[in-house]
Amino acid sequence: MSHPRWFAWPRVLIVSLVFTLTLAASDTLAREVDPEALERVLPVELATVGMDAQTGAPIALLRDPDSGEVVPIVIGPDQAQAILLAMHEVQLSRPQTHDLMIDLLDELNATLERVIVDGLVDGTYLGWLELRVEGEEEPRYIDTRPSDGLALAVRTGATIAVSPDVLEADVPFEYSPPGDDEVVTALGITVIAVRDDLREALELPDEPGVLVSRAQGAAAAAGLAQGALILEVNGQTPETPIEFLDAVSETPDGEEAEIRFWLDGEEQTITLPTDVPQIEESDDALAV
Repeated sequence: MSHPRWFAWPRVLIVSLVFTLTLAASDTLAREVDPEALERVLPVELATVGMDAQTGAPIALLRDPDSGEVVPIVIGPDQAQAILLAMHEVQLSRPQTHDLMIDLLDELNATLERVIVDGLVDGTYLGWLELRVEGEEEPRYIDTRPSDGLALAVRTGATIAVSPDVLEADVPFEYSPPGDDEVVTALGITVIAVRDDLREALELPDEPGVLVSRAQGAAAAAGLAQGALILEVNGQTPETPIEFLDAVSETPDGEEAEIRFWLDGEEQTITLPTDVPQIEESDDALAV
């Protein structure tokens, strides 16, 4: 059976396009690890995901504790959703792509130690997964899209590190939250907006603030826990999760962030270093 000519031409064009894209991608496929570059990367904290109001593209915001600034990384919509699900600790009935990748690592006795964003070329971010395989002295490096790496890091607690060049790229952006599902992490504290039903269920005081859905690292050690209502950060009252991040980012250089919160019927004040906290996996989270 013969096909009409209008059907044959697109097939030729598609084959040609695939061949062209394969050649164009060959340099990326052949990318090799630069040990000296990896020594220069700096730890950051994954703060949140949202949209760039200027372009409509999904972005992940990374908190740089050294500069106090927030750095955007353009990601795909699927990865944005995967990161949000993990930050909200939503348990799905079947494993999604990044959950499957973690299961594979576990079965192969490999641990994801770092996600590294080491380059920005023509608007495309480049990254590595640093894996530690049981019985091997040296880590293995797997080329990755940083967006996939971030989705894995938020599930495992792996360190996120970024090259100075990426941190200093000064990419303009205008953050827009992902609707009513905004969730932000800073200093190992994950916060969400205070809904009326949660305020009533947790018997929270009628004061503005943000609700802690998870606390890890130094924050947890200092007594902050899920269900706490953060009233002030450095003297500022955060009424939205992104205002919490802004207040943390404005901590004066060389000082600790001061956090006043309500928990279990009493107010407390703690101070926390602005360094990226050491995070461990935990199943302890607030159902939202």
